[in-house]
Amino acid sequence: MTDVQHNQLVQGSLQAPVNKKDIRIRRWVARLDRELDGILDKVSALVRQESPTSHSDAVHAAQGMVGAWVEELGGGVKWHVRSGSGGVLEARFGKSDGSRRPVLLLGHLDTVWPVGTLARMPWRVEDGWAYGPGVLDMKAGVVMALTAMKLVREVDADSPAVLLLSGDEETGSRHSRELIEEVAKDCRAAFVLEPAQGPQGAYKTARKGVGQFRLEITGVPSHSGVDFGAGHSAVRELAWQIEQISALTDLERGTTLNVGVVGGGTQSNVVAASAWAEIDLRVTNLADAEAVTRRLQALKARDPQCTLRLTGGLNRPPMERTPGTAALFEQAKGLAADLGFALEEAATGGGSDGNFTSALGVPTLDGMGAVGKGAHADNESIRIDSLAPRTALLAAMIATSQ
Repeated sequence: MTDVQHNQLVQGSLQAPVNKKDIRIRRWVARLDRELDGILDKVSALVRQESPTSHSDAVHAAQGMVGAWVEELGGGVKWHVRSGSGGVLEARFGKSDGSRRPVLLLGHLDTVWPVGTLARMPWRVEDGWAYGPGVLDMKAGVVMALTAMKLVREVDADSPAVLLLSGDEETGSRHSRELIEEVAKDCRAAFVLEPAQGPQGAYKTARKGVGQFRLEITGVPSHSGVDFGAGHSAVRELAWQIEQISALTDLERGTTLNVGVVGGGTQSNVVAASAWAEIDLRVTNLADAEAVTRRLQALKARDPQCTLRLTGGLNRPPMERTPGTAALFEQAKGLAADLGFALEEAATGGGSDGNFTSALGVPTLDGMGAVGKGAHADNESIRIDSLAPRTALLAAMIATSQ
């Protein structure tokens, strides 16, 4: 990078006059490129420490690895034990007070991959990509956050930030949600280290809310040959109810309902006494979530001899594109342009822990982790050449977001 290019970076995107901190920001990409081998060594170590949500000891081991790196950076570590899960690692940097609230760096260390997956999906670097279970979702993002904090602390040791890494995000964050929301309320912004969206690496400014419901139907059993007419089939009732549920999908509004798992009955010669279905709901805003929930709760049995029981509800509120989130994206877009690449924004149907922080009114920017492909798939991987600029952008956002 030439001196002319250095002078072009970050100009116009920072509200404050250019100072020594800004000059450091301009040089971060080149520095990170030189330190790329060390960054990849940390990503490799974290990937090779397998940590499926269901294996709390493995999650704790991954958290312990990250905790040691935090302490090397001078941060403070606190462990939050949660029964039935890997708990939450909380790391704090800098000093926060009433006039300078921290940035929340939000991520997770659990993955969808069972212990032993490395045997068939080993860590490897090939043709500019790094492969391995959990590398994209989201262990590279965790290493990026620590690397970014190292850069920030060199220019402003007191810059306040909180890093939260949960151990149950992949199964809905049931054990970690309360702590995430408690910490987020005291933060000025939340930066979510989930993978960027698509091959262009868009930041995510909106996510759908996620609901999970279970519909259980009780019918009247009978012998299908001897006394067919005395029975009232729960399976047949379920088939009708599935059509009513599916009809609530409204693609124009971004509302979808998917009956993804069903079961019922005992034998083919028995009119089924019971049946059930699991329903996935996705919505773009809270009002639609409430409206659809009311309609699900109002379902009536077609066969009056059958009874319905609906349980569940919305477990992740929508992450809507608020003015605060839009402002954060515009800041990131300007910094990215000055760093030499175009940053796009996107909305996605998947949920993250950023849904919780956004619903609290905390400006939230998501997808600030690695650029790659194959999350939850056998080709899960990250683009190595994106690590330096994306980490520098993350550091710049931490350093300049007010």
